[in-house]
Amino acid sequence: MRVLFLSLLNFDTFDERNIYSDLLREFMKHGHEVYCIAPVEKRTGKNTHFADDGHLLKVKIGNIQKTNVVEKGISTLMIEKQFIKAIKKYFSNVKFDFVLYTTPPVTFANVIRYLKKRDGAITYLMLKDIFPQNAVDLGMMRKTGVKGLIYKYFRGKEKKLYSLSDHIGCMSAANIEYVMQNNSEITKDKVGLCPNSIEVHDLRLTDQERLEMRRKYGIPLNKRVFVYGGNLGKPQGVPFIVECLRACSVLENVYFVIVGSGTERYLLEKYVDKESTLHIKLLNQIPKNEYDKLVACCDIGLIFLDHRFSIPNFPSRLLSYMQAGLPVLACTDSNSDVGEVITNGDFGWWSESNNAETFSKIIMQVAEMDISAHRKRAWEYLCDFYDVQNTYLKCFAHLIE
Repeated sequence: MRVLFLSLLNFDTFDERNIYSDLLREFMKHGHEVYCIAPVEKRTGKNTHFADDGHLLKVKIGNIQKTNVVEKGISTLMIEKQFIKAIKKYFSNVKFDFVLYTTPPVTFANVIRYLKKRDGAITYLMLKDIFPQNAVDLGMMRKTGVKGLIYKYFRGKEKKLYSLSDHIGCMSAANIEYVMQNNSEITKDKVGLCPNSIEVHDLRLTDQERLEMRRKYGIPLNKRVFVYGGNLGKPQGVPFIVECLRACSVLENVYFVIVGSGTERYLLEKYVDKESTLHIKLLNQIPKNEYDKLVACCDIGLIFLDHRFSIPNFPSRLLSYMQAGLPVLACTDSNSDVGEVITNGDFGWWSESNNAETFSKIIMQVAEMDISAHRKRAWEYLCDFYDVQNTYLKCFAHLIE
């Protein structure tokens, strides 16, 4: 069967390691002919072109990352027309049987409608982001006034996308419950569980390798090391992360490694410059292979989500920690069930992201624990529940209905 994946993820080859290309390779392993349409932003100076033996079409779009809100908004609204135009021009003779796509964005509705009408394709939405409600939660959008008009527009797009999707795969049980409660028109049989998943590789390090990586980055050898890797923007509640670091500054046996970039990273830089460097190492983004080794030389992975969220986010960075054999401490809002999964799976701990003192008490407790059993369970849980083979089987079940 011919499978088409639509994404705003900027990747140039199916060989990359992420939750999407891992899934696409799994489809290929089972004999499916896989195509992908992904963006190339205007700032790169590149025009629409094929990559990866002609099956990956990079469509030129406006700038949507690292730009102002106005340009991002206009560019996002144009994506639908640009993708449809590209499909008509470059895939006019290719009939797709199965169309996979994710949120963000919610503005793929007309693309999906076109492919359903043209090809009679089965459509599957992998729901990774609930927009525009997440923007409302963070105060970036309102439901009333002028901004309310913007909200209503995108909410309409969201509902249209749900309506056009034959199947909707949600990341967790809380995601399913939220979608059903807030979209009464969606039938129960349309929504199912489709968690974030990866092609599992054992990235755990030997004791000697861990020591070598710590020495390389100047990470203490005799402290319990907590690592956070990923985006540092509004969804992560960076001001609260700073509060947590400040609350833990008096603990002599813990150390924090933070890797990433984002709009709110400057708050961490300001804290490190003015208050403390003794218990923190703040690093910019590094190549993925190197990042994986850095994570694996640490002891416990960290997840942060802003306390204001009313939607149940489920961060995919959880998987990179588990693949390195790290237990996880999640500090999130009460609506996300990632903490429940972690604690029920007995491979980590959870704290609500509204009290830095509670966070520091858990850090103090975990710093003194023997975590070898938690490490083992994190790896086993990943293999049992987040292997990309399981996600493929969930998707393929709809292909043969």
